[in-house]
Amino acid sequence: MPDGARQILELAAAVPTNKDARQADVRATFLTHIGDQVVAFFGAATEFLEFIGEATVAFLKLLRGKAQFRRSDLWLIIEACSGQALPIVTLISFLVGMILAFIGAIQLALFGAELYVANLVGIAMVRLMAAIMTGIVMAGRTGGAFAAQLGTMQVNQEIDALKTLGLSPMEFLVLPRMLALALMMPLLSLYANVMGILGGAVATATLPDISLIQYFNQLNGAVRLWDLWIGLFSSALFGVIVAVSGCMRGMQCGRSASAVGDAATSAVVTAIVGIILTTAIITIMTKVLGI
Repeated sequence: MPDGARQILELAAAVPTNKDARQADVRATFLTHIGDQVVAFFGAATEFLEFIGEATVAFLKLLRGKAQFRRSDLWLIIEACSGQALPIVTLISFLVGMILAFIGAIQLALFGAELYVANLVGIAMVRLMAAIMTGIVMAGRTGGAFAAQLGTMQVNQEIDALKTLGLSPMEFLVLPRMLALALMMPLLSLYANVMGILGGAVATATLPDISLIQYFNQLNGAVRLWDLWIGLFSSALFGVIVAVSGCMRGMQCGRSASAVGDAATSAVVTAIVGIILTTAIITIMTKVLGI
């Protein structure tokens, strides 16, 4: 046979069959799998800390006025993260407010305290629920989109082209997305507060013993200014978490079409887990501080 054909046959014979691969997996011990998972965990943690450090450096350069990115891109991202997200935020927040009111009314009716439905809806929405629901919506809507956009740029070698031109991808791509979500999330959360309270009012209007005037008067006395500030602070943190998760997974994307889908999925999961963990930490801190 020709030398080229013989080399191709030798290369094909050197590739292990599926049976050989399964036997190799069977031979791997349980401790080997545990060790691989531990190594992968610390590797992911190192990459996360490295990404956070690069994002912090890019933000400090922005404060000094030396960050390189297009302002027009920032305004386009702000539009996509704010106005275009209002319909889904309106629907989710309104329905969550109604659900809280109906569930609270069922339980409080056992004690003849249906009026305190306003306390439940107001404090829950203003303090955390509006920020959490908005953050989860933006994680699925915007965080996944960020990961898909940057992942596609990674596949098309556009990020490599930026590096070749001397432009930092952290400043040119990641920084505008972080700024847009950090600025728009508090405003979306504030809007979600209003829609959730209106949803609770609609649900309360169906109760025979509570009027809308009583609902809003009770709400005015229940919600404190501290509750609003906690919700706005939480929403700003959630915006940063969603942006960092989406951009980080997009920058870590492989060079295939399936890798882009995996990056988008991983970005949504990472953002939601980060939001829940941050919520738990904030809740514990406010309980300890008594606010």
